[in-house]
Amino acid sequence: MNGEDENQPNGEDHAEDRHERLNRELIELLNELRVALPGVQVLFAFLLIVPFSQGFSSVTTPQRYEYFATLLCTAVSTVLLIAPSSQHRLLWRQHERERRLQTGNRLTVAGLTFLALAMLGAVFLITDVLFGSVVAAAAILAVGALFAWFWYVQPLLRLRE
Repeated sequence: MNGEDENQPNGEDHAEDRHERLNRELIELLNELRVALPGVQVLFAFLLIVPFSQGFSSVTTPQRYEYFATLLCTAVSTVLLIAPSSQHRLLWRQHERERRLQTGNRLTVAGLTFLALAMLGAVFLITDVLFGSVVAAAAILAVGALFAWFWYVQPLLRLRE
């Protein structure tokens, strides 16, 4: 990236000042959260109704623990991903935009990490019920590798360029 703004069109003379940059970055963060939040909310809603479905009584004790861990990861992800919006509203016009942006970025990364864990838990639980724990373990290793590569390793490698 070499310090260049990837959103700045080539040849544009307007240099963004600090205030404009912070405004743009905060808007970008809030827009990114609008993409992630529906996914975590759908997963959370699904997990909330599962124990009340007819077949849930047939799950094993380890599967119940896996379900509960997945539910907790989803709840934590929801809290972390909604927190930047809540903080933005509560700290409106307090002139701490850069601090909110840095905090929001950390909360978003943590929220996405818990979302990945929750999705892995859901994949494991469903696969375990359908095919058994060996196939479930293989499934979460494969899906976990995809999360790790696309969500973390690939972007972090770009930082080294």
